[in-house]
Amino acid sequence: MAEDFPSSVLFCCDHNAIRSPMAEGLMKALYGHRAYVQSAGVKNDMEVDGFAVAVCDEIGVELSRHRSRSFDEMQEWGDDLTGFDLIVALSPASQRRALELTRYSALEVEYWPIIDPAGLGERREDKLAAYRQARDQIKTRMLARFGPPVR
Repeated sequence: MAEDFPSSVLFCCDHNAIRSPMAEGLMKALYGHRAYVQSAGVKNDMEVDGFAVAVCDEIGVELSRHRSRSFDEMQEWGDDLTGFDLIVALSPASQRRALELTRYSALEVEYWPIIDPAGLGERREDKLAAYRQARDQIKTRMLARFGPPVR
């Protein structure tokens, strides 16, 4: 059974280039405007990954316009992490950073252990399979946590 639905969610991973943009896109596609959704990374040293864009396009989720950003950039731009009801960390490094940044607030931080598909597989099809696996892991966790999609 899905827990209470948050009004705002921040997904985070290492670079905001693969897992967290996929999660942001999936959340928006599945639940529409039911929640304010953003994503960030521990670092912002990469653009959104082309394989992530491709496997999300397969299921109708648009990622090509995503612009990566870090926790530090969020704070510089005035986005206060305490304005989110929930932070979902998709990597150990992002979980540590989220807990560090929210240690003095009552903000909920969840950790979803999603595989990092970067660097997996040698052929294009093998790489796409790894990215699909990460995408599908995120979607499965999302449906379990937030319930059926909004239709």
